[in-house]
Amino acid sequence: MLTLGLWGLDRGGMWRDEAVTFQVARRSMAQIWHLLGSVDAVHGLYYLLMHLVLAVRPGEVLLRLPSVFGAAVAAGLVAALGTRLCRPRVGLWAGLLYAITPMVGHYAQEGRSYALVAAGGAGATLLLVRAVQGSSTPTGVRWWPYGVVLAATCLLHEFAVLVLLAHACTLALARVPWRVWRGWLCAAGAAVAVLLPLVLFSRGQAAQVAWLAVPDGSSVEGLVRQFAGPDQVVLGPYLVLMALGVRARGPQRGVSLAGVALPLLVVPPMVLMGVSQFRPLYDDRYVLYALAGAPLLAAAGAERVAGAVGRLRAGGTRRDSRVRAPYALSRRVGAALLGVLAVCGVLVVQFPLLRADRSAANRPDDLAAMSAVVGREVRPGDPVLFLPSLERRSALAYPADFRGIRDVALKVPAAADGTLYGREVGAGELRRRLGRLAYVWVVSEPYVLRSSWTPWNSTERAKLAVVNKGFVTRAEYVSRGVTLRLYVRRAESRPASAPTRPAVTPRSSRSSGNPHFRPRTP
Repeated sequence: MLTLGLWGLDRGGMWRDEAVTFQVARRSMAQIWHLLGSVDAVHGLYYLLMHLVLAVRPGEVLLRLPSVFGAAVAAGLVAALGTRLCRPRVGLWAGLLYAITPMVGHYAQEGRSYALVAAGGAGATLLLVRAVQGSSTPTGVRWWPYGVVLAATCLLHEFAVLVLLAHACTLALARVPWRVWRGWLCAAGAAVAVLLPLVLFSRGQAAQVAWLAVPDGSSVEGLVRQFAGPDQVVLGPYLVLMALGVRARGPQRGVSLAGVALPLLVVPPMVLMGVSQFRPLYDDRYVLYALAGAPLLAAAGAERVAGAVGRLRAGGTRRDSRVRAPYALSRRVGAALLGVLAVCGVLVVQFPLLRADRSAANRPDDLAAMSAVVGREVRPGDPVLFLPSLERRSALAYPADFRGIRDVALKVPAAADGTLYGREVGAGELRRRLGRLAYVWVVSEPYVLRSSWTPWNSTERAKLAVVNKGFVTRAEYVSRGVTLRLYVRRAESRPASAPTRPAVTPRSSRSSGNPHFRPRTP
């Protein structure tokens, strides 16, 4: 997992969510605290952690390194669960299957908290199993590590609290005695008590997830493919092995592998999807920690197959007791190696997916590419308009490319304002500022340029109205998720004191080699 995580870690560009982590984590502790009062409180602990990490040396590799380590720890914990609940080769197979899952690899290289949350979820699950099985250890000693890890995981992302429902199902399936329930309830209650203030406070910031849609059947299918492997060659056998793992026999009393893995896999996504039918809150990355159940079940299914094959081969064969033990040992080692080879085969099949994910083109946008164009085409002192204001994230993530530009709409910078993208002037002041310009560069989302888009506030409406009515497009650069346009004022609306042509025009000699750069004649 560590090798796959480090492979291609420097993609050469951040996308929008990573850019938020990067620019917020580089603020002072006081500025981060100021920000959390208005937005992103759910990521507060992660931002504080990344502030310490990026203090060493700000950069994209260091930004993603905690996620790589988190994914590696999660893979090891999945292996530990398989070993403790079944046998070492099941743990080996489960850990390897977890490591080569494309969804795991994706978030292992993401500058967000999800890989760390997955590690915390797996760690809490392993501590639950140890607490239930450790009957000789005093109750308080058994449960306090579980409560601490669970609380920290939930503070990294509050939807991790759904793992408690999965653990409750595990205890119910294991038919544990009341003293175990009592210890678990105390630890779980303490974790919830720690999380509750964050939940209550973050409710006031719920508009941040207003973009989420109600999950449907395609959401379920997509999550199954994400968890088991999107390639059809892998998906079918994987699901068959998981079904065999569910039917694997466990102890009559006590936790079993299926009793741990199945609730972890099913309960958190099912509950979040159910709640999202009334208030959309579901996204597959919010339940990444539930993925750990899939390789555990698949490895348990593979163990059933290996056991059946072993019994068939040994059936009817009489062996001397002196050679039986070495034969059994070699058979176990051979079965473990065959399983490893099968996992390597899955890795070969999914390798193109893993390789493609190491490219910045596999993210929704590439702020580095757009920022490089701004640095090349826009001169110091040129006016720039961000439409909508959140497109200022390019300038916040890559300030060197925007150094010296005039941010037409900005009133208070983001760090000083305690917001993600800064505070802008009102509509009236913006109209006056734009009215004095002969040209303006506009950094925008592609959807802004469609006639169906309706701006959400008066300043955004003023931007769109003035640019469309008073200016015409001179040149355009299109990148994934971001568009840069040069607008020049229409002749009939040009102020008498304004120059007859913009002071800057696209430098076609630099841009002719770029197929995405399209000069236009007004």
